[in-house]
Amino acid sequence: QEYLELVNDKALAHAISCGVAYLHGGLSKEVQEVIQQLFRVGAIQVVVVTSSLVWSLGIHADLVILMGTEKFQHHISSASDYSLADVQQMIGCANSLVDTKPCTAIVMCQTSRKTQVLKFLQEPLPAESYLDHFLHDHVCAETIVKMIENKQDAVDYVTWTLYYRRLSQNPNYYNLQGVSHRHVSDHLSELIENTVSDLENAKCIAVEDEMDLFALNLGMIATHYYLKYTTIELFSSSIAAKTKLKGLLQILCHASEFENIATNSETEDFLRPLLRRVPIAVDERLYNTQSKKINVLLQAHIGRLALSPEYKSEQSEAVRKAVRLLHAMVDIVSSSGWLQPALEAMEFCQLLSQGLTAKDSWLMQLPHFTRELAEKCAKDDISGVFDVLDMEEDERKEALGMSEAQLQDVVSYAEAFPDIE
Repeated sequence: QEYLELVNDKALAHAISCGVAYLHGGLSKEVQEVIQQLFRVGAIQVVVVTSSLVWSLGIHADLVILMGTEKFQHHISSASDYSLADVQQMIGCANSLVDTKPCTAIVMCQTSRKTQVLKFLQEPLPAESYLDHFLHDHVCAETIVKMIENKQDAVDYVTWTLYYRRLSQNPNYYNLQGVSHRHVSDHLSELIENTVSDLENAKCIAVEDEMDLFALNLGMIATHYYLKYTTIELFSSSIAAKTKLKGLLQILCHASEFENIATNSETEDFLRPLLRRVPIAVDERLYNTQSKKINVLLQAHIGRLALSPEYKSEQSEAVRKAVRLLHAMVDIVSSSGWLQPALEAMEFCQLLSQGLTAKDSWLMQLPHFTRELAEKCAKDDISGVFDVLDMEEDERKEALGMSEAQLQDVVSYAEAFPDIE
C-alpha cells in the first residue's frame, strides 16, 4: 500500500493492486523504479512495457511476449520494423537470474515475416561502423589532447578502428571502389582530408604546412562540453555583440544536439496553442518545425506550462542538453569579449535551471509553490526565500496552506539555499 501512494495515476495504481502494471516513457523515474521493484519481489506478475524503454529496463522474466515487430511512425504515417538490436534486447529479458530453469520468448508477427525474423535471430549479422559519420568530433577531441598532431596520425588513428577492419570486408557499404591497399589508402586519405578541411572551416583546429594540426579555442570548447563541431560553428558564426536573449534562443534551438527530437504530422497541432502562451514571442518564419518544437519545449519549462506525458520526456531531454549548450555559448561569447550576450546566456541558463521566467517571484524556486501562492505571499510582504524561513511554524503553515510533508520540503530547500549576504 505504501508503494501505491507513490503512484499518482489512479488507473495504474488500481492495475498494480491487481498484480498488473504498465511502463511507458511518460511515467516518472521514481514510479518506473517502484514498478520494477515490485515485479522483482513478485508483488506484480505481469508488466506491459513500451518498446522505447527496452534499453533502460532492469527486470527479467520467465516469459516474454513481443506483441509484434513493428511500430507506427507518425512522421511518415506508416509502420516501421523494430531494429534487430531492439528485438534481441527484448528477447534477452527472458532470463531467469535465480535458477537455471528454461525461459521462453514468444515473438508475434505476420506469417509472411516469420522466416525473415527467424533468419535474423538465428544467424549472426555483421556489425558495420558509422565512424565516418562522426569522425569530425573524434579527430577534434584527439587533436585537443595531442593524440593526433598531423594528418598521418589521423589516418593511423582510423586504422585502429572497426571502420578500417570492415572496409575490405564490405566495400560497397562504405562506397569503396576496390579492396586493394591502394584503394583503401586513397579512401582513408580522402576521408581525413575532408574531415580536417571541415574542422578548419569551423575554426576548431588549425592546419600548418598542410600537414600539422593544432587545437583552437572553439575546438577546446566543443571537446570540453561534448558538442558537435557543427554546433560550435553555428554558435560562433551566428552570435554577435548585440545579440539579445530572443536571438540566443533562436540560435540555441538550431543546435545539432537536438536532431533526435522527433516531429510528426501532429507536431504543428501541439505547437499552435502553446505558441500563444510562451513568455518569449516566436517568429515562426525563422524556425523549421523541429527547432520551433525545441523552442516551445524550453519555454514551456520556464513558463511551467502543462504538457502531456509523451512530450514531458522530450522536454526533460531538451532542457538537459540546453543547459550544457548554454555553458558552451557563454564560453564562446566570453572569448570574443562580448559582455551583453554573455549575461543574456547566463540568465537564460538560470531560468532553465529554476524553471522560471524573469518576471516570476523568487518564491517559485521553492517546492510546491505556484504563481497564485507566490502572489498571495507578496501581498503579505513575503517576497524572498529567507522571508519564508524566518516565519514561525504556525505562521508559515497558515500562510502557505500546505501539508506537513510539503512544509518540510519547503523548509529543507530554504535551509540549503545559499545566502550571499
